[in-house]
Amino acid sequence: MLEQPRRFVRLCLLFVVTLVGQVLVAQSPGHSPEQRPNILFCLADDWGWPHAGALGDRVVKTPTFDRLAREGVLFERAIVSSPSCTPCRNSILTGQQFYRLGEGANLHSTLSVAHPNFMRLLAESGYEIGHWRKAWGPGKFQAGGYDEHPCGPPGTFDAFLEKRDPKRPFCFWFGTSDPHRGYERGSGRESGIDPSEIHVPDFYPDHEDVRGDLADYYFEVQRWDRDVGSALARLAEKGELDNTIIVMTGDHGMPFPRCKGNLYDWGVRVPLALRWGARIAKGSKVKAFVSLTDLAPTFLSAACVDVPSVMTGRSLLGLAEASNGTDLDGRDFVVFGRERHTPAQALPSLEGYPARAIRTDRWLLIVNLEPERWPAGVPSGATHPMDVHADCDNGPTKRLLVHGREDPRFAKFYALCFAKRPRVEFYDCTSDPDQVRNLALAEEHADTVRALRSRLDAYLRETGDPRMKDGPCEFDSYPYRAGNIDERIDKWREVRK
Repeated sequence: MLEQPRRFVRLCLLFVVTLVGQVLVAQSPGHSPEQRPNILFCLADDWGWPHAGALGDRVVKTPTFDRLAREGVLFERAIVSSPSCTPCRNSILTGQQFYRLGEGANLHSTLSVAHPNFMRLLAESGYEIGHWRKAWGPGKFQAGGYDEHPCGPPGTFDAFLEKRDPKRPFCFWFGTSDPHRGYERGSGRESGIDPSEIHVPDFYPDHEDVRGDLADYYFEVQRWDRDVGSALARLAEKGELDNTIIVMTGDHGMPFPRCKGNLYDWGVRVPLALRWGARIAKGSKVKAFVSLTDLAPTFLSAACVDVPSVMTGRSLLGLAEASNGTDLDGRDFVVFGRERHTPAQALPSLEGYPARAIRTDRWLLIVNLEPERWPAGVPSGATHPMDVHADCDNGPTKRLLVHGREDPRFAKFYALCFAKRPRVEFYDCTSDPDQVRNLALAEEHADTVRALRSRLDAYLRETGDPRMKDGPCEFDSYPYRAGNIDERIDKWREVRK
């Protein structure tokens, strides 16, 4: 008879203790707004290395990014966990390698509430949170158990600053869809960008269509840079600039063939700069490998919030503050990979192109786990409506290579970007920075290939990659939560009855 009242009392006491604890954490001297920094996380869509002035690009104009690098720290070798929007953003939010996130390892998926999320952890510790434009996703967050956006309420940064409680710190995800396609053709040239001055990587022909396409991409990079500049100006007006950790980066490489969705540097390497007032020595440069999974632990550490043990990333604060730029707890390599970007294999398949990679100072080793599949999707008849090499965004560069694949001038470039690849790829990043000469079968490198493969496998096992376990792997069977894929498959089956 007394059990129910006792249970009710215990629940009430638990609620009161929890509430009081949260208030004490928010108000204690060690966690005051003056000591707990604001966080402005600026993430571009499809902005890759090396397209920033601070990284040596002499054509693109990125004064805001260059300022952050000049007044803070520039991470010269920042690598994403996976070169695809949703898995990369999931890995940033959770501080974990993408392959640990179940369905969240794929594009147009979800994110389970079971995975700690740095934005939500900050909110629980007293931070105000919000986002603008593209933040988490794309996908359906409700499928993961969220009843609202994983990055907090939507709205402009200006509106957020006006409404926020000035007594509380904030974390705001400042997103954009730049420089994602589509582009207005000729916008780069019309804005004053000279296509003839742009570096064309070795996996493209030096052709006016390619140069014009790159110039249009640069135009949107520059627009993104101006947007972040406006956000910094608003912080300065509010007197919050030096008490705010500002991070500016991209979610993977540019939306071009052999870049986005690929495990070469042009797909996984991104600009990354961090500014935090006087806490970071001006003009610091870090040459150590860092992963964007390191951002969640960095933000939590700065906010005096415990970092969940499941996070595979590590805080960058010590590295940034030390400014020696040589190493991060012995990290002389970084691991990354991919699963399904789009369902780009032949109808009615939902299979992706699983691959894993390890990058060291000199070497890049890629293991393509299903080399019989097409790395950018089938040449025709794909499950995805884009159909032709659907893992690669449409545009002038792709069109030139696909239409010219039988032309001797373009055939080798088409093969580099779209043809099937061997199980193992191995590149000397010092002599071959664009990574177009596969040395995997060279006898003189056999020992290095074996050693790197062993190192990669050990890391994947240690961090719980399902691909390293016996039995079926679910990545290829998870739903693709976008568009009319199911309808397209049903129609295909109906036609074949």
